[in-house]
Amino acid sequence: MASPQSYILTRSNNTTEKEALSYLISQDSDFILLDKESRIKLMSMFNLNSSFYRAFDLIYIKNSKDNNSITIDDIDNIIFVELKTTKKYLPNNPHGFFFGATKNEFDLAEKLGEKYKFCFVSLHENSLSYSLLTIPELEDMIKTKRIQYQINLRTKIAQ
Repeated sequence: MASPQSYILTRSNNTTEKEALSYLISQDSDFILLDKESRIKLMSMFNLNSSFYRAFDLIYIKNSKDNNSITIDDIDNIIFVELKTTKKYLPNNPHGFFFGATKNEFDLAEKLGEKYKFCFVSLHENSLSYSLLTIPELEDMIKTKRIQYQINLRTKIAQ
């Protein structure tokens, strides 16, 4: 069972992500947060496996005409965006960023190439900013990278 501190941290991280989403959308209306139905439609348009459902947070469509629906006409302009947020002071965002990422996020980034970007958002009042990076740009900047396993054990079956 997770500790009470881990629940507090998760709630805090969720709040920070919501702040980052609000900030991005206020800065550029071409960022689009999808509802469940639109997310499923988008994944179908790109013929993506359902395992990638949570490997991105929003999309970006340059000069989007309608932020409420996605059509096949948009497909060439769609960029999948994975959000990474911090409240740390980063005057040269994303330099100095520390973040976690899943294998699925990296796999989808490799699969989509230029159509997938990591978006690094600093919510610090003195360095409020965002930066978009493709996987090759990100790989060029990585100082260290390590693998961490997250494991769920099955519950004990009563006999």
